[in-house]
Amino acid sequence: MNIVFCSKGGGRLRMIPVLHPGLVLTLLVLLAGFGSAVFYAGYRTAGTTDNSAAKAMVGRLQADLAHQRDQVQSLRDGMRAQMDALSLRLGEAQANVIRLNALGQRLTKMAGLDSGEFDFKDPPAQGGPVDSHETDRVDVHDFSKSLAKLALQLDDREQQLNVLETLLMSRNLHHEVFPAGRPVRHGWMSSPYGWRTDPFNGKKEFHPGIDFANKRGTPIIAVASGVVTWSSKRYGYGNMVEIDHGNGYETRYGHAEKLLVKVGQTVKKGQPIALMGSTGRSTGPHVHFEVRFHGRTVNPAKYVNTAAN
Repeated sequence: MNIVFCSKGGGRLRMIPVLHPGLVLTLLVLLAGFGSAVFYAGYRTAGTTDNSAAKAMVGRLQADLAHQRDQVQSLRDGMRAQMDALSLRLGEAQANVIRLNALGQRLTKMAGLDSGEFDFKDPPAQGGPVDSHETDRVDVHDFSKSLAKLALQLDDREQQLNVLETLLMSRNLHHEVFPAGRPVRHGWMSSPYGWRTDPFNGKKEFHPGIDFANKRGTPIIAVASGVVTWSSKRYGYGNMVEIDHGNGYETRYGHAEKLLVKVGQTVKKGQPIALMGSTGRSTGPHVHFEVRFHGRTVNPAKYVNTAAN
């Protein structure tokens, strides 16, 4: 089989066999080029598809990582907030413990307790063997609950101890202002309270106090704390000191040689207020001691120890 080519001007005729080597080579080249183009187009198409899928997968992974980072940061913020709250509660508990220690030391001293038995400067003595099988870690939630419970217990104990301190202070204050004891540290009772024979006229009279005798210049002391309401001469008493102790109680100290306090002055229990003498209606150096309750005299023997020191 031949292929005949005829020129345009009707000139020469040319025949090319179908199986001509050049034609076969040309066809093979064309076929190879077409196949390569088809393969390259398919490769590009497949590459483009794979690249898009990879990009989509990378995007999803990046989004997951970003979400996980946000969760981790949120957990960190939550833990930091919990630690801040725990630190605040711990600081409050430590402050309460400091106040309780100071309050305990005051109460120990006020109640006259043995400081060695109730030592608030050191932690309580405790101990015991450790069983490793019975130990376990405490998580943050349990620790927070325990700390909150401890804070409530500390507040409750502080309120109870404050009440106890108030009671002890009231007791000590009552002890300070309640007339008790002798108006002299040394001396003897020379005349009791009640009816007696008057040493000046021999008639029966009522003696509203107790007389304690000693040498001239012996210190006269207050039997309770209070405020001086009189410090001057008074008929029958000579130089006299009167002290108001509150709650209706007053005491009087008469026949002093010298007065050591002034009106309006606050005095403490056991404080010297005058020196013993024999001024006023007196037969010798002594102190006339009276206890008055709401303006009326009462027997001082209820409040003093008449035995000599």
